[in-house]
Amino acid sequence: MTAALLPLIGAVLDKVLPRAVEDKDKAAAIKAEVTALLIAREGELRRAAADIVKTEALGHSWLQRNWRPLLMLTVVAIVANNYLVAPYARALFGAGLALELPERLWDLMTVGVGGYVVGRSAERGVDLWRKGGG
Repeated sequence: MTAALLPLIGAVLDKVLPRAVEDKDKAAAIKAEVTALLIAREGELRRAAADIVKTEALGHSWLQRNWRPLLMLTVVAIVANNYLVAPYARALFGAGLALELPERLWDLMTVGVGGYVVGRSAERGVDLWRKGGG
């Protein structure tokens, strides 16, 4: 998310810094430092999210380990309905129900798919280690 804000923040800094700092090199250094801090923060947030997913994937509860795959399957079912089933139902029968898929759910799916891959890889690695293979 921070990466998406970098151009906006850069534009704000380009307007504000020349008024606040007369030295162009100093203004450029400040802008570079702010950008570096934002990029570092983005990396920290991604690592924290990956740690959460790994912890969930290694959890003892079936629901804790599987809520992300269940969510992904639900979203995939909605997408399949909206882009495959409903259009064909409309074409063949004149009616087809398309379900709304809010943008935030797309965001969750994006994060979930990435986290699912990382989490499942960690889970398999731990299983292999427990069995003495690693």
